[in-house]
Amino acid sequence: MQNLLPEPPATLLPANEEADAALAAAAQQDTDEAYADVAARFPAYSAAWAALAARAFAAGQVIPAYAYARTGYHRGLDQLRRSGWKGHGPVPWSHKPNRGFLRCLYLLSRAAGEIGEADEAARCAQFLRDCDPAAGDALASH
Repeated sequence: MQNLLPEPPATLLPANEEADAALAAAAQQDTDEAYADVAARFPAYSAAWAALAARAFAAGQVIPAYAYARTGYHRGLDQLRRSGWKGHGPVPWSHKPNRGFLRCLYLLSRAAGEIGEADEAARCAQFLRDCDPAAGDALASH
């Protein structure tokens, strides 16, 4: 059966150049403290939470990774809603300001799977595919 309703428009989160610059500086320092400082200064900036989650995951710290990813995911949902998102529709990976949220969603799915939350892991993985299949492909290749 064909869906006769049009696809909702893509949601494009606003850029935050100041937070982007702070995250780039943290990457140069490459310490947990530098990334934590960015998250503290820009708590709505999902990319900082994604960086913290990825670092924790790489260090084998699954519970902190889960917590960081969940925080960034929820902050990203808040931003999506403020940007007109109604709970469904594309959130394209190609739009760089969306990537922090999408990374958090990916990392939340992975961390949930690691702690035995299979239902949450599956929901997050499906949500990521629903947002943009290219996001899952890009993130899985890293």
